[in-house]
Amino acid sequence: MTLLCNDKLRLRPLEPEDLDTLYKWENNPDLWIQGNTLAPYSRFALREYIAHAHHDIYELRQLRLLIEQIDDKVVVGIADLFDFEPHNRRAALGLYIDTPYQHAGIGRMALQLMVNYAFSFLQLHQVYVHIQTTNIPCLTLFRKFGFSSVGILREWAQTPDGFKDVEIFQLLNSGKGL
Repeated sequence: MTLLCNDKLRLRPLEPEDLDTLYKWENNPDLWIQGNTLAPYSRFALREYIAHAHHDIYELRQLRLLIEQIDDKVVVGIADLFDFEPHNRRAALGLYIDTPYQHAGIGRMALQLMVNYAFSFLQLHQVYVHIQTTNIPCLTLFRKFGFSSVGILREWAQTPDGFKDVEIFQLLNSGKGL
């Protein structure tokens, strides 16, 4: 077992062959309300993004890894570290599991791998997430994992149903490992 891998999953960098998968996910308007996407991405823009994604997290302030199943090599989601601040040793964390693979423990395993990487290799002091308070499965996952709620941003995210509250969670690096 390596740092970004367990017996079921591996977190791996983007490859040119991932363009169609990324295109499908990034251009799904149902997912836009969970992030800050306002418009679709062109294949050209995503091809350029993939071409530059190999750069260091210290340079890009972001690390996007695909979640791939070991047994069949199927890509089932994305794990992100973004808004990386090296001086304060923190980063936001994002996680997306494609619908057919949800509720199978993949999110928890991918979260474990990403947090272990962030804390043990990058030596981050903390990771944090912003989750809409209506996203119950996501709230449940992060609470069960040990993230602590540190506040609610009222009417923070605009959605087709109006403004939604967002809850902020942090996980501090205790230095004891996970």
